Amino acid sequence: MQFRNFKMVSYVVFGRGCFNQLDEIIAPHRKNNAPFIFLIDHVFEGKPLTERIPLRSNDKILFADVTHEPKTKQVDAIAQQLKDEFGTISGIVGIGGGSTLDLAKAVSLMMNNPGSSADYQGWDLVKKAGVYKVGIPTLSGTGAEVSRTTVLTGPTRKLGMNSDFTPFDQIILDPELIKNAPANQRFYTGMDCYIHCIESLEGTYLNEFSKSYGDKALQLCRYIFLEKDVWDDECDDKLMMASYAGGMSIAYSQVGVAHAVSYGLSYLLGTKHGIGNCIVMNHLEEYYPEGQKEFKRMVEKGGYEIPQGICKGLTDKQFDTMINVSLGMKPLWENALGKNWESIMTREKLRALYEKL
Repeated sequence: MQFRNFKMVSYVVFGRGCFNQLDEIIAPHRKNNAPFIFLIDHVFEGKPLTERIPLRSNDKILFADVTHEPKTKQVDAIAQQLKDEFGTISGIVGIGGGSTLDLAKAVSLMMNNPGSSADYQGWDLVKKAGVYKVGIPTLSGTGAEVSRTTVLTGPTRKLGMNSDFTPFDQIILDPELIKNAPANQRFYTGMDCYIHCIESLEGTYLNEFSKSYGDKALQLCRYIFLEKDVWDDECDDKLMMASYAGGMSIAYSQVGVAHAVSYGLSYLLGTKHGIGNCIVMNHLEEYYPEGQKEFKRMVEKGGYEIPQGICKGLTDKQFDTMINVSLGMKPLWENALGKNWESIMTREKLRALYEKL
């Protein structure tokens, strides 16, 4: 039997205020006159966080518009801009939610790999390490800070650059940075973590490594979203660790039905990842009966509205596009339904599920 030998994030710093160590953390990685690029979620433009960036000499801040999830053409454009302007860079620091972190990972890889990022959508297609990269989440739940993938929408599919070269070299987990996240955004990314764990813990790929991390992340999510009545600093601390543990859980297993189906929504309709997972989980009683019930309790307790009817009025061609994207996520389906998943999740069955959403 061949066991997976997977790459983890090399360095992790956790704690309130640890963002202030960014300058000293990246200092040893500065090369000659090559700048550091700080890729920051555009919501922080003109905000105090931007003033705390430790700029030196020709370092540059780029604000990333992540209104929509990252596209391969966006990655290619940023990488080309940096090559044209600087030739080479010392490293890239991604500051933001999952989309910004994924964008930073992808740009890092494309600084050192030829062609388009679309050429690397899949498993283990990246051949060379990217430039040094740091991830600093300002939202917690996606696990993007620890994952070996960077989820991108390309010309023909939505699929990650899954490789050992993808994980960050360093992550900085400072719960102070997620303190003022909008409540609904925080909920959707938190549910991404919760749904990861349900899919991992009930999947056929499960082992004690992923189970240990998944159990802990699930326990933290239940405490935050079911037991706590008022959101406080403790919730931010715990959600940040739930995101990390949830990401570690799926690193050695896989996600499942909710993610596979939501990829189709995202590709066709541009539905954001966290909310897409919630829309799908709302209808997955057949696959995750207990998890779906508990998910609905969390939604109800928080007073959130999960969008309904988003696939109304779509054409056969549009449904086919979503189905093709979703069925392309083979490891996810195999984890959820087993080796003979193709006989269980037929195109007709998947179409019926999309029609419910």
